[in-house]
Amino acid sequence: MSRRCELTGKGPMVGNNVSHANNKTKRRFLPNLNDVTLTSDVLGRSFRLRISAAALRTVDHRGGLDAFLAKAKDADLSPNALKIKKDIAKAQAAA
Repeated sequence: MSRRCELTGKGPMVGNNVSHANNKTKRRFLPNLNDVTLTSDVLGRSFRLRISAAALRTVDHRGGLDAFLAKAKDADLSPNALKIKKDIAKAQAAA
């Protein structure tokens, strides 16, 4: 399972551990990923996604999964999230 947010594309970053003696060793900064279940109002069903805590706050701020995906760039989304976005758009066009 990759350490990448399915909604924002946020992944690991690299940097240095710096000791008191100013010795530097490589380290990785991993994103704070959580397994969550988000519900789509348009489709009337829920989806399990692995997203960062920052993305979860943004989803709440924008008013839910449907509103978040409407504004999200396709390049940032995982294939699973991209499929959900297309299904939501198709259901909104039909309604």
